[in-house]
Amino acid sequence: MNEVPSSIKLHRQTQVLELVYKNGSKVSLAAEYLRVFSPSAELRGHAGDKHKFPAGKARVAITHVEPQGNYGIKLHFSDSHRTGIFTWQYLMQLGNKHEHNWQRYLSELKAENKTREPGTEAVKLIDPK
Repeated sequence: MNEVPSSIKLHRQTQVLELVYKNGSKVSLAAEYLRVFSPSAELRGHAGDKHKFPAGKARVAITHVEPQGNYGIKLHFSDSHRTGIFTWQYLMQLGNKHEHNWQRYLSELKAENKTREPGTEAVKLIDPK
């Protein structure tokens, strides 16, 4: 379905973006999920070959939803990320493949010894020689 939603709601307390369609179907997507699956070149890799999952996004919030013509929206996140346009088709794919995508995200974080929680990434401050 490449249909434009009849309603888009951002539930600020739960940080869930809800898209409702004319046929009554709904797609509900959490801010963290949308942030880590952002269609930006930064995360997709400039060649689009391998998606890179950022760590520490469990508490990220959507601060602004910006319409992009009648083909999608741009989301502004509390961590200053705001590149990449979420097309209606891509949002529907994210909804349809949510469980698979979420497990892939969690598996990759674990494989890279990273976590969803912010502030837990190791930072290399000094390179001793």
